[in-house]
Amino acid sequence: MGRVCVFFAEGYEEIEALTVVDLVRRVGIDTDMVSVTGEKTVTGSHGISVEMDRLYAEVDFSEVDMLVLPGGMPGTVHLEAYAPLMEQVDDFYAKGKYVAAICAAPSILGHRGMLKGKKACSYPDKEKELEGAEVTKSSVEIADNLITSRGMGCAIDFGLAIVAVLKGQEEADALAEKIVYEA
Repeated sequence: MGRVCVFFAEGYEEIEALTVVDLVRRVGIDTDMVSVTGEKTVTGSHGISVEMDRLYAEVDFSEVDMLVLPGGMPGTVHLEAYAPLMEQVDDFYAKGKYVAAICAAPSILGHRGMLKGKKACSYPDKEKELEGAEVTKSSVEIADNLITSRGMGCAIDFGLAIVAVLKGQEEADALAEKIVYEA
């Protein structure tokens, strides 16, 4: 197991998206930065433009193990408005494949009814949109095939949780030590 797509829309939160890409690539997980804009370069909410690996239409989702939705505004709104991505989120959830979301993006999962009866976390202003969830203040929550996280300050915890799910806790712990991260 180990192919991840991180989705980028105009206004994404740079640290949340790029921390995940950096950490999962460090442990050898195939990772694609995917634009939902139709353009290869996408600009984040703080004016940082990044060249993507693929456009959405170029992804073969049968080869993907996890979808990652970074937060940021208006990035989260743009991700949720992109119907083809939402169809994939629904499909992955239904098949028990992993969907991970951080900051404002867990609200997307709440809007889709995926968090009912599950522990979840998000950016504090978005907690009310985690419909039916048991909202926590944890930096990361893993509930079945959903991973949620609170925001930029939790980006390393979020990335390490993704590594742990795909490569095991030992690999995540070794990576944390390598990057001199102490939770």
